Amino acid sequence: MTNDLPPQLDDAPEEGVIAVPYQQLSREALDAILEDFVGREGTDYGDYQFSLADKKAQVLAQLESGQATLLFDPVQQTCHIEMTQVLKQHGWHL
Repeated sequence: MTNDLPPQLDDAPEEGVIAVPYQQLSREALDAILEDFVGREGTDYGDYQFSLADKKAQVLAQLESGQATLLFDPVQQTCHIEMTQVLKQHGWHL
């Protein structure tokens, strides 16, 4: 994908990004990914205050329910978690 996307598609994963079954990761690796993800600036929890453990549990529950998908970018060597519905809107077949 290019950066010439309309604003509503800016959150689409880049080409080459793959979905990774979170269950295939070690508990330690998954925990580190969750901690990195919830600690990123811009992660919005509204007016509520949640502990780091609560935030990680919420994201893990979304992964377990299929509401969220773990992505890996082999070019950037980074992981990201995206809402499954958003991925499907961008043509992903999960």
